[in-house]
Amino acid sequence: MSRLLDRLQREIHALDAQSLRRRRQIAETACAPEQTLTLAGATAPRTMLGFSSNDYLGLAAHPTLAKAWAEGAALYGTGSGGSHLILGHSRAHAQLEERLAGWMAPFIPEAQSLFFCTGYMANLAVLSALGGAEAVIFSESLNHASLIDGARLAKARVERYPHCDVAALDAQLAACDAPVKLIVSDAVFSMDGHIAPVAELLALAERHDAWLVIDDAHGFGVLGDTGRGVPEAMGLRSERLVLVGTLGKAAGVSGAFVAAHRTVIDYLVQRARPYIFTTAAPPAVAHALLASLTLIEGEEGAERRAQLLARIAQLRRGLKEVLLADRSAWLPESPTAIQPLIVGDNARAMRVMAQLDARGLRVGAIRPPTVPAGTARLRIALSASHSEADVTRLVDALGEALAQPLKEAA
Repeated sequence: MSRLLDRLQREIHALDAQSLRRRRQIAETACAPEQTLTLAGATAPRTMLGFSSNDYLGLAAHPTLAKAWAEGAALYGTGSGGSHLILGHSRAHAQLEERLAGWMAPFIPEAQSLFFCTGYMANLAVLSALGGAEAVIFSESLNHASLIDGARLAKARVERYPHCDVAALDAQLAACDAPVKLIVSDAVFSMDGHIAPVAELLALAERHDAWLVIDDAHGFGVLGDTGRGVPEAMGLRSERLVLVGTLGKAAGVSGAFVAAHRTVIDYLVQRARPYIFTTAAPPAVAHALLASLTLIEGEEGAERRAQLLARIAQLRRGLKEVLLADRSAWLPESPTAIQPLIVGDNARAMRVMAQLDARGLRVGAIRPPTVPAGTARLRIALSASHSEADVTRLVDALGEALAQPLKEAA
């Protein structure tokens, strides 16, 4: 083995020693609570009850969306053929952007939207385009990696502010005399499940003449009476709001969008390199997303959000009883589909995950650097498609699995 390969192999072994090595699994069937998976190192697939998906409304395998995808492929083919600015901007893309702009019009004056292949690309695009050399980006300390990387890609100076600390951010903004300021935050924190104080952040943006960039990846489709996300849930409205929404989670398909004042969107079309220099997503994706938006804002979407809330409440009740007997783990407050059960130690998180796997339950173990050292956790993600019996099964298994590592340690 060459010195170059040997160096990489040593780093991988070091990750193993810290219980930090990541391994993939293979999904053999469609995304659903019960799914056939081939786990890392296994030779045969197994049917597992999963609590790791971001398919919060259970739409990823919805027959209406599958039919719409097939219709889109029949109309437009399988590929877009080019970037949005050359050949790839189809009628389906245009209709989706118009529909999303209408969704966000109550919250953003003169709203328009821009469709991206992924949420990661959307965040890179917004921050690198708006964050020029004269800008300062005020970044939430627990922001998603895509927002961190977008800030790095921008030519702006970056200042982090403490998690959800509005007073500290206010002081940082007051001390800044840069002509362009961007406040940047997740709406729902993907590893913690709680919601940022977005209304207060918007008030600071108004007071200090700043943009507010909000990544609503885990709120869009779920929060608000009609699923329009955190702006609807909090009653926001401002031309300073730049909203990124993911369409591959609750919406059940793929891609993302940016919604903002029409001038911001026009500027992104001119300056956002991750938008300009990439092939557009297949038009069939946009066609399927139009069907998804109809489901989300309609009666079925309301029913699914109610089902999700019921499963969240059930899980928290059940785990409260489990944790009375095990003070070494804890469940932070979270009103969302993301319910992190923090166990602290990396090795313990991996042991609990393995014990759940043995019981036919799949819950992801999240470790540093994704979360801070000492806060390794089981990231439980609930879906409207989970049944009451599914959640009961998980709670019972967690009670046994949490106790077992403690006995082994003794």
